[in-house]
Amino acid sequence: MKTQIGIVDKNRQAVAVELSKVLADETVLYVKTKNAHWNMEGADFYEKHKFFETQFQELDAITDSVAERIRAIGHFAPASLTAYQNLTHLTEAVGEKNDSQGFIRELLSDHQSVIIILRGHIKPFANEFQDAGTSDFITGLMEKHEKMAWFLRSHLKN
Repeated sequence: MKTQIGIVDKNRQAVAVELSKVLADETVLYVKTKNAHWNMEGADFYEKHKFFETQFQELDAITDSVAERIRAIGHFAPASLTAYQNLTHLTEAVGEKNDSQGFIRELLSDHQSVIIILRGHIKPFANEFQDAGTSDFITGLMEKHEKMAWFLRSHLKN
């Protein structure tokens, strides 16, 4: 059945392409946060293990909401590791040490990168593609990442 939600097909397609890239970034960030949760070592292990768990649970919910937004505008969400690797702008590279500070710095950098990309989509989604709903959705995602980045950044203060 044809999706008729007041957004022309080419605009829905363009938004779905960008949301697919966001989904790939979110998935890579989720996996990197899981890595930190599983492989962190140091005197602060338990505290940071729990902290990273909270973060990856938030990212799990985010990935689901991005995929559902893609479906809501009438497209299929990418759902393979190959697709994510081809769509993401993030790297899988991780630091040499498995300490909390290294993981936090890496994750913070990725969150800040995602924030910049999301911020760049807000106006085009609303104005160029006439999709105020996805613009609002992206604004909410950006705010979630800003909070997660703040929490990460706060762990780097001495």
